[in-house]
Amino acid sequence: MREKNNKDTEAFELEKMATKKVVKLKAFYSHMFVYVIGVIFFILKEYFGVPFNFFPLKHINLFVMAVWTVFFLVSAIDIFASFKIFGEEWEERKVKSILEKRIKKQKWE
Repeated sequence: MREKNNKDTEAFELEKMATKKVVKLKAFYSHMFVYVIGVIFFILKEYFGVPFNFFPLKHINLFVMAVWTVFFLVSAIDIFASFKIFGEEWEERKVKSILEKRIKKQKWE
């Protein structure tokens, strides 16, 4: 009974971690879409001289794009490099250790 409960809890934790990954990927791809549109507007403004004189686009300049690019790259590294560095084996070991700590803390046994 206790082993089945551990497997259920472990499956729930793994499912929760997978859901977090999917949410992070969805947010990253949304950010990437907006970033690509921003890059297109920046190129049109800087290199083709298209006058964008309304609020958000008139403030796009090299500094804004450099800062935005840094944030975009940091989020890409966070998502994709962390999957490589902290792979599934590491995540499974971490989940197991968290679950073991949680089981040890339980007063009833």
